[in-house]
Amino acid sequence: MSDHDEILVSLRRITRAIDLQSKRLVKATGLTAPQLVVIDTLRKRGDLSPSAIARAVSLSQATITSILDRLTHAGLVERVKSDTDKRVVMAHLTETGRAAGETAPELLQAGFLRSFRELQPWEQNMLIASLQRIAELMDAEGLDASPFLDTGEITQ
Repeated sequence: MSDHDEILVSLRRITRAIDLQSKRLVKATGLTAPQLVVIDTLRKRGDLSPSAIARAVSLSQATITSILDRLTHAGLVERVKSDTDKRVVMAHLTETGRAAGETAPELLQAGFLRSFRELQPWEQNMLIASLQRIAELMDAEGLDASPFLDTGEITQ
């Protein structure tokens, strides 16, 4: 197999692993990985504005608004006015949303991060640089910088 075929096979394996875990998450919880990350962020940090959530999870504010719409429709999040500035709307987890976050299975990223953190710093840097270079070679640097691939609908 040629070098470029090895790279493509590895990229397909990564994409497939993410896809399989995303399907497991949806099947187990009815929630996508980005939705679970938003819920987890609200669990850990408390009520946040959509722009603060967007910064915390590296997604665009438009994507966060869409995710919050779905989570609100499902009864997992409420939008409430800020105590300090009534012009600002905050996302607030409902008890159902909190329970969903607490019982959700581990995200693929969490398992990856544990293993990645066990690597030597030089190896971490090498992997980061290699993946960044691959993204450049694929003309992907202008695409959404989200660490998540899917923002599908809630199916409860």
